[in-house]
Amino acid sequence: MALSQDQIARYSRHLLLPEVGVKGQEKLCNAKVLCIGTGGLGSPLGLYLAAAGIGTMGLVDFDVVDKSNLQRQIMHGESTVGKLKVDSARTRLADMNSDAKIITYNTRLSSENALEIFKDYDIIVDGTDNFPTRYLANDAAVLLGKPYIYGCILRFEGQASVFHAKEGPCYRCLYPEPPPPGLVPSCAEGGVLGILPGIIGLIQATEVIKLILNKGETLIGRLMIFDALGMKFREMRLRKDEDCPICGDSPTIRKLIDYEQFCGIAQEEKANFEDTTMEISAVDVKRMLDDGEKFTLVDVREPSEYDICRIDGSVLVPLGQIEAMRPQNLNGLSQGDVIILHCKAGVRSLKAAKALKKMGFKNVRSMAGGIEEWSKKIDSSMPRY
Repeated sequence: MALSQDQIARYSRHLLLPEVGVKGQEKLCNAKVLCIGTGGLGSPLGLYLAAAGIGTMGLVDFDVVDKSNLQRQIMHGESTVGKLKVDSARTRLADMNSDAKIITYNTRLSSENALEIFKDYDIIVDGTDNFPTRYLANDAAVLLGKPYIYGCILRFEGQASVFHAKEGPCYRCLYPEPPPPGLVPSCAEGGVLGILPGIIGLIQATEVIKLILNKGETLIGRLMIFDALGMKFREMRLRKDEDCPICGDSPTIRKLIDYEQFCGIAQEEKANFEDTTMEISAVDVKRMLDDGEKFTLVDVREPSEYDICRIDGSVLVPLGQIEAMRPQNLNGLSQGDVIILHCKAGVRSLKAAKALKKMGFKNVRSMAGGIEEWSKKIDSSMPRY
């Protein structure tokens, strides 16, 4: 497709680059890129790809815009809080470049739909924050022979790479097995510097452009690691694993699998379901407080979360200290105490309850739903984050 006069005016700064020129810009305008996620990484990624003239962009997301997103997800604004992220993103990208064809998928990516969604795109870019989706996207890209651009952020650090099994390693070559569930916190649990996804997302966008133009040295075979506090980039060289189960010499994975099960999520959810006898509702905890019942309310969140909001009378003992299983870490708790633990949403407190049980504590409960449930059912003035 030849460039129109309007496109020549719009992309003139690209056209002046010998590495791009008219032919290169035509490649960009004819390219099809799929963005998984329209949040922290997907926002700068989508905006700059639309600005660069990517002809067709697919957006996969099933979430809605929340006020807590606005600290980093620059695709969205106050006017779109509560709206579907794909709808908010489509409106914003159409305003950025009306020539771009925006296709939205308001769905959770799964083994049932990934191959069908991926097949029409040239490049797959991952802007998600969970391990099942990363393994799923990698495997689907390998099976279809497409490059998969990876990005990851947490707190003050980020990573980026390009995995393309035809030319180098895949994600499984770097991470053959996922970490145990809960070992690596999500951004919602660990926090993230709002600017960080902009840096990593733009690295991903740069790699998209380079792949389409076939220019420069891509991150295939390299993992770039960024430390925002130290303002340092470092690099790891990656090698293709000959024994990789999907891209190695004798692959054993020939179709998409159950990634929730592979990452241990299903087993953890089952274990949590079986341990519901250890849970107590926020309403019952409030009743016990009002009735003056003797128990210790333990907050297992991090100190920074405790500073945001807390239940009066609670004692802070972060989960990490409990899991270290050293009595000196437990802030004076004794095995004979009646203990009710809580966190933000009820996941960490249930882990803490199990850990205390192993240490010999007999009367331990976890407040289901945590601070979020307390805010909904007991005290609406309690900040939610």
